[in-house]
Amino acid sequence: MHQGFKPVYDKNSKILILGSFPSVKSREVGFYYGHKQNRFWKMLSQVFNEKIKDDIPSKISFLHKYHIALYDVIIESDLTGSSDSALEKSSLKTGAFAPLLPPNTKVEKILCNGKTAYNLFIENYTTDIPVYCMPSTSPANPRYNFETWKNTILH
Repeated sequence: MHQGFKPVYDKNSKILILGSFPSVKSREVGFYYGHKQNRFWKMLSQVFNEKIKDDIPSKISFLHKYHIALYDVIIESDLTGSSDSALEKSSLKTGAFAPLLPPNTKVEKILCNGKTAYNLFIENYTTDIPVYCMPSTSPANPRYNFETWKNTILH
């Protein structure tokens, strides 16, 4: 079984971004969206017009600065590759989201990075907080849309 990452958040987090499960490359790197081709960190850099250094402490500091919490819906899986389509056939365990939400944080919206994260989250968790299905930042997604991300994060 492969383990996901611990959540990144603090009491001031206002936006929770949920992925599905770390890719093979992310698991090698040891942090979220570790594949150089993934648009995630570039997208956040563009949204906030600020360069993000490539080391994990800098990324965590950036997330805290902009009140963004980061986690994956799945925290354990026997997935061997990186394709979300394989997750549906794998053995998986979803995370505990209550610690990431009010009253522990100030989270007011949840952005799911792709349909798999969105579907798994809404199937396994109920909340009054708005949940958005965002276009996946994966390089495999031809329908990625920066403006959708920017508008949802900033408004």
